[in-house]
Amino acid sequence: MKKVIAINGSPRKKWNTATLLNKALEGAASQGAETELINLYDLNYKGCISCFACKLKDGKSYGKCACRDDLTLILEKIEQADALILGSPIYLGAATGEMRSFIERLIFPYLVYDENYSTLFNKKIPTGFIYTMNVNESQMKEMGYNYHLQTIEWAMKRIFGSSESLFVTDTYQFDDYSKYVATKFNSEEKAKRRQEEFPRDCKKAFEMGARFVTEVKR
Repeated sequence: MKKVIAINGSPRKKWNTATLLNKALEGAASQGAETELINLYDLNYKGCISCFACKLKDGKSYGKCACRDDLTLILEKIEQADALILGSPIYLGAATGEMRSFIERLIFPYLVYDENYSTLFNKKIPTGFIYTMNVNESQMKEMGYNYHLQTIEWAMKRIFGSSESLFVTDTYQFDDYSKYVATKFNSEEKAKRRQEEFPRDCKKAFEMGARFVTEVKR
């Protein structure tokens, strides 16, 4: 049975990012895949510590992260997965710190310092990233989010063979805007967009998960 893993880089387990990742896993399950959702905020770990054990010639950790913590088992699971979907809200123009630290530990050990930046990952799998953000699409481009996020997509393609991104913009942040200082936003427009657009975004996430399973080559 094919296995699809989703990684939630949001501290919230029942809001925008988590909802979309669960929809992606529902799509994968609809094609007969086994699925698992991992919440990074439940884990205790750090980002890359620059020990370079993963690059040491004939080293026991060559191509593997030498750090031993809560990510160790997760990284081992990903080596056995047939598809991988990451998800994170955007904080200050980038993925959360937990997601960024995870990506460092995920990608760097496989990245070879040769002329082609080749990969040590043992197969090609489809990967995706679902981003949620408060800004709208035009603001996302004006603020340069695309450049940073495309860099991550490039790295995922380099390591795993393929990658794509789903940008979910202008999301609904609070269940009741009247309780928070948020006069910048029109709560009625936010609620209307969540009612009308978010289901479409969920459908796109579902389709991503389903498509990834059909793309897997065994």
